[in-house]
Amino acid sequence: MTIAYFDCIAGVSGDMILGALLDAGLAEQTLQERLSALHLDDFHLHTKRVVKNAFSATKVDVHVHDDVPERHLAEIESIVTTSDLCPEVVERAVAIFRRLSEAEAAIHDASLDAVHLHELGGVDTIVDVVGALVGLDALGVERVVASPVPLGRGFIHGTHGQIPLPAPATVALLKGAPVVGSPVEAETVTPTGAVLLTSLADAFGPIPPMRLEAVGYGAGGRDLPIPNLLRVFLGQGRASGGDPTIETLLMLETNIDDMNPEFYEHTMARLFEAGALDVFTAPIQMKKNRPATRLHVLCRPDRSEALRQVLYAETTTLGVRQQTLRRHALRREKVSVQTPYGEIDVKVALLGGGETKAAPEYEACRRQAQAHGVPLRTVYQAAVKAAGERDEHHHHAHPHPH
Repeated sequence: MTIAYFDCIAGVSGDMILGALLDAGLAEQTLQERLSALHLDDFHLHTKRVVKNAFSATKVDVHVHDDVPERHLAEIESIVTTSDLCPEVVERAVAIFRRLSEAEAAIHDASLDAVHLHELGGVDTIVDVVGALVGLDALGVERVVASPVPLGRGFIHGTHGQIPLPAPATVALLKGAPVVGSPVEAETVTPTGAVLLTSLADAFGPIPPMRLEAVGYGAGGRDLPIPNLLRVFLGQGRASGGDPTIETLLMLETNIDDMNPEFYEHTMARLFEAGALDVFTAPIQMKKNRPATRLHVLCRPDRSEALRQVLYAETTTLGVRQQTLRRHALRREKVSVQTPYGEIDVKVALLGGGETKAAPEYEACRRQAQAHGVPLRTVYQAAVKAAGERDEHHHHAHPHPH
């Protein structure tokens, strides 16, 4: 697989990511063409070669035209969802903008609807986020890994006065990522850089094993005592089964205490049809010791509106809560195995080091158990055994390199 490793020499920002990708081989014309899918006339890109402490690098500037309005989250999501970007990029971009806006809303104790991206540049934030996504896609990158993130200290001046560094939104967005202190008295990591790195990277640490193919340097705007650069390594490496896929999802939930329990089956079916990844309920106790049900809906960001409408239409709820979460999931593949009871589909999760664990499809096992007049567990165990024998054969035929 194609791996991109971001080496945060001085830090990371959205324009530094774009510069590094261009320097590593992304054609500027390709980036411009992909960005044109946004149908935004508010900006133009300017790229140039610069030297940072004797290192040649690419500097990208997003020049925003005059009188560009400040945009709220709903407007930004509308720009992205009505664009000609591919569905995968739309989904990831919407999730990133929502994370960014939620971090800003929490800092300013405001609602998502009230938060705009003025301090983050608005248009340049849109271009940086979408540009990074389409750039990685154009380079065929399948996995992103990053180094620990260096955080500088000091203050910058914002709309609300002096802001301590690292900026509060940056700190919030870096939760869960390894950080290190930087001797630099400057903003080494911007909120846009933080949200991109933590949304794109599925691991932080040393450079993963790869056959190195290209290196790119993206320059920051300031001249610092150290080279103000972000470096990206592009190369070919083996997929590591132990590394989880990480994606940003939404959880919708509502408390219901006045609905016929028979309606839940129909509601859950409608939610799955509308794109829910998972739907589940939990018993709760509400005011006046009233027994109730909490209904949870896990979904990708682009399906949240449709799912909310299902909840309003099919249940008695008057309000739906929403929170953003990050899901770690083992990489998996679906295989068909032959058993004494016929062919069974099995999900095989990759644990790393050649180890796997198998989960036969319940419905397939149930059908074969009924057809052959044997207990369900017998078919299930036969499928697990067949999957294990298949993986053992595959492992010996294609041993992992030491």
